[in-house]
Amino acid sequence: MNTHNLYCDESTHLENDGMPFMLLGYVCVPYQQLSLHKEQIEAIKAKHHFYGEIKWSKVSKSQHLFYQDIVEYFFASDLAFRAIVVKKDQIIAAYEGETYDTFYYRMYYQLIHHKLDMTKRYNIYLDIKDNLSAKKVGKLKDILQTQYGVIHNLQNIRSHESVMMQIADLLMGAINYHLRGDGKMLAKNKLIQRIQQLSNHSLQSSTAKDEDKMNLFFIELRR
Repeated sequence: MNTHNLYCDESTHLENDGMPFMLLGYVCVPYQQLSLHKEQIEAIKAKHHFYGEIKWSKVSKSQHLFYQDIVEYFFASDLAFRAIVVKKDQIIAAYEGETYDTFYYRMYYQLIHHKLDMTKRYNIYLDIKDNLSAKKVGKLKDILQTQYGVIHNLQNIRSHESVMMQIADLLMGAINYHLRGDGKMLAKNKLIQRIQQLSNHSLQSSTAKDEDKMNLFFIELRR
């Protein structure tokens, strides 16, 4: 069976972190191509003498060309990205009486289930961020695997172990930074502009539902 890996990450997803948006997203990789992608990205890192972890927070003037090459590789490859964006100030009004954790899992369900292909098999990896990560995996297994037999594996990994998880962090960080609109760092703004050019999208609204390369879903919550 055709197998794909989903590497899931989160950005400003905590209830009281003071940020206006919750983002959940993943990078999708055809399993048979995983080794090739890792080799190609390692070659880009070697070209730029980059030895650390790929992270949006580390984008800087001195590393701009490296991160630009990573973005261009993503768009030239068969890697795919999907993210959902939620305005946090809409959550309480729309889901009064529901806990924030319940809403969080509802959004993860929205992130994953709409793009599942019942003719394929999936391995899903979540970034370990805190001591609740094991609980998150258990809950998502209950939500997803009971409904979808195509999910072969669902587990936690650490972001430094997965360059694909790191690319998810990079793309979500760029979208979140752009949405907040208060970014003054030139290197980050130039990278966002390149993502907009290559995706042919503003990053400020939902893409078409059938968009496969960079699929964005801005959820409008109403009571």
